[in-house]
Amino acid sequence: MPVPALFDSVVGAASDAVTALAAVLAPVAGGSAAALAIVLFTIAVRLLISPLTVAQIRGERRRAVLAPQIRQLQQRYADDPARLRVELSALYRRAGANPLAGCLPALLQAPFFLVMYQLFSTADPGRGLLAQRLAGVPLGQHVTDGLAGAAGPLFGVLLLVLLLLAWSTSRRMRRAAAVGADAAAGAGPTAAGSGSPAAGAGAATAGTDVAAGLARVLPLLPYGTVLVALVVPLAGVLYLVTTTAWTAGEQALLRRQKTSTSVDIRPGGTYNS
Repeated sequence: MPVPALFDSVVGAASDAVTALAAVLAPVAGGSAAALAIVLFTIAVRLLISPLTVAQIRGERRRAVLAPQIRQLQQRYADDPARLRVELSALYRRAGANPLAGCLPALLQAPFFLVMYQLFSTADPGRGLLAQRLAGVPLGQHVTDGLAGAAGPLFGVLLLVLLLLAWSTSRRMRRAAAVGADAAAGAGPTAAGSGSPAAGAGAATAGTDVAAGLARVLPLLPYGTVLVALVVPLAGVLYLVTTTAWTAGEQALLRRQKTSTSVDIRPGGTYNS
């Protein structure tokens, strides 16, 4: 089966599932059953892929813990790329880490998010989901279709929630970027014993410049969700609010867990996660 046809089939099956869930909820939720079904279906999918999120954050933690040792090895073997590869492989092996461990879970999550976005942001594949209403507003209505009646307050509240979530996420990313900048600034001098002071200072400056650039750009990305909400229908906005709120809560919960911040890069060294 061609990939586009397979993708359409998956989106159709997801739409059928949401529609069936709405029918089950109708006796309790009444006219808001479809909107509630979107929220619950989004939560169910996020629960399904939560192990991937845990694996992603665990991989990020391991890379963060290993970062100072990696920088030391890069400075120590800057003139010997072959030896550097051997030493990095040994470091990852002793730590039980994989440099791609944080990327793979994110890639595996992508198809789920693509299906969800397609389901709640484009024309309904003939199943009438976007024709349902929330507070009298069709789930297929866009902000650009007008904000008369209940549409104005409803979209206003949802966009405000998204804006607050984006601000909270941006603030967390800004703090994380600041910590990364501090670590980059201190990396060069600590490793200077294995090279010249000038080399250590140069590495610190380069690391600081990169971290500073990321610190300026990354905190702006969460606000892109608000911009997307301005062009998708109400069903898509409900999905964005639900998945963004879930992500914020999930990140806050998982990143609270403590982790060891030292790795022994000598033979026989250990890593604790």
